[in-house]
Amino acid sequence: MPEAHRARRHAQSRISPIWIVPLVALALGLWLVYDNVSRRGPQITLEMPNAEGIEAGKTLIKTRNVEVGRVESVRLSDDLSHTVVTARMSEDAERMLNAGTQFWVVKPRIGREGISGLNTVLSGAYIQLQPGQSDESRYHFKVLEQPPVAPPGAEGIRINLISQLGSSLRVGDPVTYQGFTVGRVEDATFDPEDREMHHRLFIESPYDVLITEATRFWSASGINVSLDSEGVSLNVESLEAVVGGGVTFGIPEDVAPGPKARPDSTYQLFPDEESALQGTYNRYLEYVMLVDDTVRGLSKGSPVEYRGVRVGTVVSVPWHFTAPQPDTRQRFAIPVLIRIEPQRLNAGSDAPIDLNAWHERFTRMFDYGLRASLKAGNLLTGALFVDLNFDKELRGDYQAETFEGKTVFPTTAGGFAQIEQKVSNLLDKLNALQVEPILDKLDQTLATSQATLEEVQHSAEALRAMLDDPATRQIPGNLNRTLENLRTTLDGLSPDSAAYRQLNDTLQGIERLVRDLQPLAKTLEEQPNALIFDRKPSSDPVPRAPER
Repeated sequence: MPEAHRARRHAQSRISPIWIVPLVALALGLWLVYDNVSRRGPQITLEMPNAEGIEAGKTLIKTRNVEVGRVESVRLSDDLSHTVVTARMSEDAERMLNAGTQFWVVKPRIGREGISGLNTVLSGAYIQLQPGQSDESRYHFKVLEQPPVAPPGAEGIRINLISQLGSSLRVGDPVTYQGFTVGRVEDATFDPEDREMHHRLFIESPYDVLITEATRFWSASGINVSLDSEGVSLNVESLEAVVGGGVTFGIPEDVAPGPKARPDSTYQLFPDEESALQGTYNRYLEYVMLVDDTVRGLSKGSPVEYRGVRVGTVVSVPWHFTAPQPDTRQRFAIPVLIRIEPQRLNAGSDAPIDLNAWHERFTRMFDYGLRASLKAGNLLTGALFVDLNFDKELRGDYQAETFEGKTVFPTTAGGFAQIEQKVSNLLDKLNALQVEPILDKLDQTLATSQATLEEVQHSAEALRAMLDDPATRQIPGNLNRTLENLRTTLDGLSPDSAAYRQLNDTLQGIERLVRDLQPLAKTLEEQPNALIFDRKPSSDPVPRAPER
């Protein structure tokens, strides 16, 4: 019994060789599982508004056209507001997953820059990965709706723009400098609390040196036509800006460029170039004009000029229209707010502007006769501008006034108002004239003129009758005969005729006779009785002294 029991136990303790194969297969399987798990990359979660073009198990994740992952599942979020995509990355993609990494879906797009993603028409959409440069690891990302303008490590500068207008800038819009594209709009959001548009711009290197503290930004609408008091101006941006708009920038000519801008600097976005230029003059004096004339054609932004030189800008037309007028005003005037900008006259100089000194200077000029008036700057549009000039007749006639806390800029009637006043005065004089006596005298004059014309007509008829008389018609013939006889008579007195020679001899005899009679005439002049008595010799006369 004991031997049989030991033999049975020995038989049971022996392992059958058939179990070797399953054990080897199990070990190989465990090794394969371990190898597969150890080689698997990290799992990431992507959030996107919708899963258009994304398929689980098919959609790839690429970077530089190299596969680095694959989508495993696609589902809705718990609140059903967006789509959650789970993807498995490759083992070597671990180092690319950080806080700066960006994802977006590559699919066919038609935008302002052209058509992109055509290669996905046949292969299907895929997710593009752009590695970041952050040291913070991350496995949860939000997929961008648009491809990023520039990679996070790109050389350049990023700045912010703030505008109060409903700007049409969108992500990807160009940033131009004198028509040349130097950057893009990276982000555009609207702040409902402040009612402001916030834009983020990226300016590529080496064009980032163009951005300084004095740079001004304004919207580039492509084609900008301006028709104002200064004439017609046409500004055309690049073709891309004409099609889709954008933003451009520059530095006013009379402003120093200043130091280079710092990253994340904030600027204001102006609606146009003129507004950006006006925004440069941030030191100014405000005055109120109380205009008695019409302000039709005067608008916000109209220039204020002194003999053709711009010194300011119209700010508001009208300004506080319902405010009470000064007691010195005899009739209601329209208030217009203007700004005198001394920086325009101090262009190119870094010297500070002393507004108090400028205010005192203008006060003295008011007393010297400086006055403002409205003049036409463009006859085609009827646009007006404010003209400043001196009137010698108003010198010393200035009285200081205020309106709603602002100093009143003295005014005088403009050109059209003066013409209107002269026409009105002329009409008043015409109305004061006594027209009836003038008309009576005019009737008498016309009657006299008519009688004179009748007499002239009778005289003309008598002259015509005299000319029609046969005797009058014979006068030319008789006159011709008389002239012929006179010519014949004159021909008889020619130097070769006998009558002429006889007349010449007679005249010579008369001349000799006159010469012979000259001594006798002299003797009779000295002694009238010489014809009766003999002539006595006379002595020379002796001069005598005058009697006292």
